[in-house]
Amino acid sequence: GHADVAAVKQWISEAPGAVLQDDPSQQIYPQALNSVGKTETFVGRIRKDLDVANGLHLWVVSDNLLKGAAWNSVQIAETLHQQGLVHV
Repeated sequence: GHADVAAVKQWISEAPGAVLQDDPSQQIYPQALNSVGKTETFVGRIRKDLDVANGLHLWVVSDNLLKGAAWNSVQIAETLHQQGLVHV
């Protein structure tokens, strides 16, 4: 069978730090320019992969310098602190 696109969209819309932007008919989809300076990860253009069972195609963008480096380090530190592995 194929992945349930509606269920995936629902899951992404509820995921912390993720923003669903998926209405191509209204030209609503993730664009790198709109992610600059933001810590969220933007996901859209979600479609079934017609060749791979349970496969999906999706477009994901983020501010790579902020999310990929600086903000990611903060999130890792917060998680380690919450788990009692790092004390501040």
